[in-house]
Amino acid sequence: MYLRRNRRLKDGKEHCYWNIVESKRCAGGKVVQRQVLYLGEINDSQREAWCEVIEAFDEGSQRPTQLALFSAERAMPDHAKGYGVQVRLDRMQLHRPRQWGACWLACTLYEQLGLDEFWTRRLPVSREGTCWHHILQTLVCYRLIDPGSEWRLHRLWFEQSAMGDLLGGDYALVEKNALYRCLDKVVAHKHELFDHLRRRWQDLFGARFDVLLYDLTSTYFESDPPADETDKRRYGYSRDKRGDCVQVVIALIVTPEGFPLAYEVLPGNTADNTTLRAFLQKTQYGKADRIWVMDRGIPTEEVLSEMRQADPPVCYLVGTPKGRLGKLEQQLLGLPWQTVREGVDVKLLPQAQELYVLAQSRSRIHKERAMRRRQLKRLWARLKQLSAMRLKREDLLMKLGAARAKSPAAWRLVDIALAAQGAAFGFELNRKKLREARRREGRYLLRTNLCGQDPAHLWQFYIQLAEIEAAFKNLKDDLGLRPIYHQLEQRIDAHIFIAFIAYYSTLRCVPGSNRWPAASRPGRSSTSWRPCKCSTSTSRPLTAVS
Repeated sequence: MYLRRNRRLKDGKEHCYWNIVESKRCAGGKVVQRQVLYLGEINDSQREAWCEVIEAFDEGSQRPTQLALFSAERAMPDHAKGYGVQVRLDRMQLHRPRQWGACWLACTLYEQLGLDEFWTRRLPVSREGTCWHHILQTLVCYRLIDPGSEWRLHRLWFEQSAMGDLLGGDYALVEKNALYRCLDKVVAHKHELFDHLRRRWQDLFGARFDVLLYDLTSTYFESDPPADETDKRRYGYSRDKRGDCVQVVIALIVTPEGFPLAYEVLPGNTADNTTLRAFLQKTQYGKADRIWVMDRGIPTEEVLSEMRQADPPVCYLVGTPKGRLGKLEQQLLGLPWQTVREGVDVKLLPQAQELYVLAQSRSRIHKERAMRRRQLKRLWARLKQLSAMRLKREDLLMKLGAARAKSPAAWRLVDIALAAQGAAFGFELNRKKLREARRREGRYLLRTNLCGQDPAHLWQFYIQLAEIEAAFKNLKDDLGLRPIYHQLEQRIDAHIFIAFIAYYSTLRCVPGSNRWPAASRPGRSSTSWRPCKCSTSTSRPLTAVS
């Protein structure tokens, strides 16, 4: 180990930052430096003190000496005196245990998807001997098992895992600069990877791609807003409730079985209803025999009209805003209910080139009514508290605004009457709105141009949008997609790309579902990670010692 100095010019003045660095010799005679401790700016006396501490580790012969080990239960041979060491075997302890089971399973899933062969052809070994495809595999397995930063992978995680043993590599796989340089190489092959995975899912599971679920989410950054106007990091509507942070929008296409077909990273201020047309214009998504299933707010009337008038027409099934249900309510009242499955009834209203489907789910009715009662009860108790307080008018308005933000749905059912002066107010329940809300709870109005389709299939297609919500949850929570700390745009795209590759590997673990078994989700500590039932591994992580 030794002290290494890094120089940086800041405000016209040179600053020196010091690190304790350990040299590790790798295959081929290559030497890689591992950051042991960051010291920051230190003065000369502090630097000399640290040098003395480091030199204390090399006291004695000041040169490496090869030693022989002998059991303490017998005498040391005469020829070994001077370089032999007696060892008490009963006092032996296990040091440097490494996580094996999770790493083995992650590598197995990676190989069964053919990702090792795919990346070996596109990321060949460099002239210096850098094995880029093994570095990428390490990044993906790290994201799948215990997601964190590249610095943490370089500094801590690799030595606590068995990735080096499984890949036949050494510390050169996680050399700091190599990790970031690998990120710069992978995004260019994104669309080729989508085609490769689509073929693998067809071979492994017989997956079909005639129904496409489309939705958007966002992920935010713990960084300052960029000065470059072309940067994708922008302020916008945050699904993570972090409107104070810049973000990017991610558009995702998933099959009903949970297999992602593709994704795109869009600027953070992109409106949902401006994204669909670009996907439809791509030939691999916009074929006529595919059905697009979306939530309300994504397609515009112009885009839906273009889908109907296309040759041949592009099929769609989309939710509608609640206002449209009010416009068609009189026409729907006289239509009979049809039972499509236990607990689900529908009404069908044909229109010009379209079919409106009013769906009613009894389980959803009970759920929404419980949510509305809980929110209304909380709001009513808060309004009673405020009416008993002596507040200034400005303070009262602020507290009423906070109560409205906390219970927005219940607020629409209550009439608030403020006094013209002072801080007095009255409130009462609007029973007309309450009856209207009860009548619409658990009911959804869908629209489609699949006029001859079975209503049960249409309902089943729409409720499968829950699969894409589960995909977003796994990506953000279990695979650590948020927040993002990278500053360069190509590194941001690469960070999201690595998370998606790790997510693709989870789908091989649980066919037909994008949810991990409760005890085997990635992103947990090494002691709680469990392989899934389809694995032949043991039920607990394995460890190895060097």
